[in-house]
Amino acid sequence: MTTTPDNPSEPLPPGAPQRESTTEPAACAAPARDRQWRDMPAAARGHTTATLYEASGMDIALDPGLRPAWPGARLAGPAFTVRGTGGDNLALHRAVATAPAGHVLVADHHGAQHGHWGEILAVAAQVRGLPGLVIDGAVRDVDELRRLGFPVFARGISITRTSKKHPGILGVPITIGGVQIDKGDLVVADSDGAVAIPASHIQRVLDASDTRTATERCHLQAIRAGATTLQLYGLGRPPPGSSATSPERSVPSPRR
Repeated sequence: MTTTPDNPSEPLPPGAPQRESTTEPAACAAPARDRQWRDMPAAARGHTTATLYEASGMDIALDPGLRPAWPGARLAGPAFTVRGTGGDNLALHRAVATAPAGHVLVADHHGAQHGHWGEILAVAAQVRGLPGLVIDGAVRDVDELRRLGFPVFARGISITRTSKKHPGILGVPITIGGVQIDKGDLVVADSDGAVAIPASHIQRVLDASDTRTATERCHLQAIRAGATTLQLYGLGRPPPGSSATSPERSVPSPRR
């Protein structure tokens, strides 16, 4: 059997025999800037929350109760943290006036079902270059937020009014959705959920996500060419000592 070179993408010398065709796809190039990459913010290199979560190997997923306020909302950027009071939004007004451009506001309002955020604060945030909000609490003016294209991820939707008495604390560690978030951590949110990557792990997680995306692209190419997921993930054989048999015909696992 012809041995496949370590780098099958390199051209063969003139006159050399052509490489033998196999059932595996040719080596895949780095992922192209397809729809996923175009739609996701650049701060996360275009990766989705699911990819970032799996590639991280860490418990970085915020609990699934935090949902986009409008369909299709997505955001990514360094966190600017806000420790507020449920039912009061003065801390958010202060955060909008204080946070550096490009930072995502991440606010702990203890899950309170009050309309802590709406159209006025969203416009103010956009003017100051803030790309979105993640809040453990409720918001309102959802249709206006959608028309503005301002992404918000919240615990709920509520028109209940808020007070403006408690200034809160800005830029300190907070816990949102079961995950501690510090100022400068990378926060990413999309239709699947939200993750917070500690600042010290951002480069590693993004690099691992690049690799995972390239691998999954190869898997998709192989599946479209006829491979099964049992083959690709090495699941085609029953565990040692098991009497179970695979419903599919026995096939060799692809080379890794």
